[in-house]
Amino acid sequence: MGWPDNTEDLDYFYPTNTLVTGYDIIFFWVARMIFSALEQTGKVPFDTVFIHGLVRDAQGRKMSKSLGNGVDPLEAVEKYGADALRLALVTGSSPGNDMRFSEEKIMAARNFANKLWNATRFIMMNISDEITTVELPNELQIEDKWVLSKYNTLVRDVTDNLDKFELGIAVQKLHDFIWDILCDWYIELTKSRLQAGGDTSLNAQKVLLYIMSGAIKLLHPFMPFITEEIWQALPNDSETIMTASFPVYMDELNFEADEIEFARIMDAIKGIRNVRTEMNVPPSKKAAVYIETEFVDTFNSSKAFFERLASASEVNVATSQNIEGAVQVATTSARIFLPLDELIDKDKELERLNREKATCQKDIDMLAGKIANESFVAKAPAKVVDDIKVKLAKARELMQKIIDSLNAL
Repeated sequence: MGWPDNTEDLDYFYPTNTLVTGYDIIFFWVARMIFSALEQTGKVPFDTVFIHGLVRDAQGRKMSKSLGNGVDPLEAVEKYGADALRLALVTGSSPGNDMRFSEEKIMAARNFANKLWNATRFIMMNISDEITTVELPNELQIEDKWVLSKYNTLVRDVTDNLDKFELGIAVQKLHDFIWDILCDWYIELTKSRLQAGGDTSLNAQKVLLYIMSGAIKLLHPFMPFITEEIWQALPNDSETIMTASFPVYMDELNFEADEIEFARIMDAIKGIRNVRTEMNVPPSKKAAVYIETEFVDTFNSSKAFFERLASASEVNVATSQNIEGAVQVATTSARIFLPLDELIDKDKELERLNREKATCQKDIDMLAGKIANESFVAKAPAKVVDDIKVKLAKARELMQKIIDSLNAL
């Protein structure tokens, strides 16, 4: 930059802001940079030092040529993509602490990239040609307010995490929001609206585009390539995502009351799904849902969600319900009844559960017998004994679930 002459470049770039380095070279590199710079320029070369840990192998060993446990980043990029490698390296990291590296982490990051890509393709397939700018509609449904409020909180939290160099926490929050809230919930919630056409569909499209555009801006520092590719495909207001304005928290997007209200619906749907899964009821099997709640208006306005996401054939909401021969699901806001005769063949289910109970009892008797055998416990390695105790505890836990299911029937 022209040092020791006082050039324009030197004046612009020096001193810098943040030095990023590992803890193993603080004295060998960081301290020497500081005293050398002070000696030669009279200025400290940077105001902040971010010290990260070392990347170790899956067993926690330092990577070295002698152990042959190193990872060639170019090979990882060729196989999984640069963004997947970047995301894998930052996920779970925290300042100053070492992290373990494994191929499974890159595969999980690659899967996340696929999830993001597929979600974008879905949005693009449903975006009308008349939408050329990213803006929110004037009219918002309760699910729109819920996702916007969640997104607004994400913007605040991720910005705060980045300011504090909490990269691992920031990227985990982004992952959870995009995978769970945006993809698994909101996109599913909007499908019926997108098919309806008219203003209902247009409003849903605008919210989807707004959320996705903001999410990829937040994700861009971690996954620059896929986010730039997506940015170029979506309607946008800048030549590159790198020059787009970073999202900021907005008070007008804080819909706390609607967020709480919609959480009641989600809890009920999750409860119904869990019960159906436990009873091996396929999603294709429709059944009536009876809801007892004091929040009648909330649940009445959300019947379509139960039909789409909880396989409900019909939804009946009242302040008081009493359905004979029904499985009950309890949440903090409602009591839900699922008529058994619509879900399963009761006799066949009893037969299946009793078979499982008999098999489970055999396992418990066998494992408990080994633990009760003092001679076996004395001679067997401690790890073997501990493993048997863990298996016995799990078998007893399974038995309790089977008994609960039988009692419910």
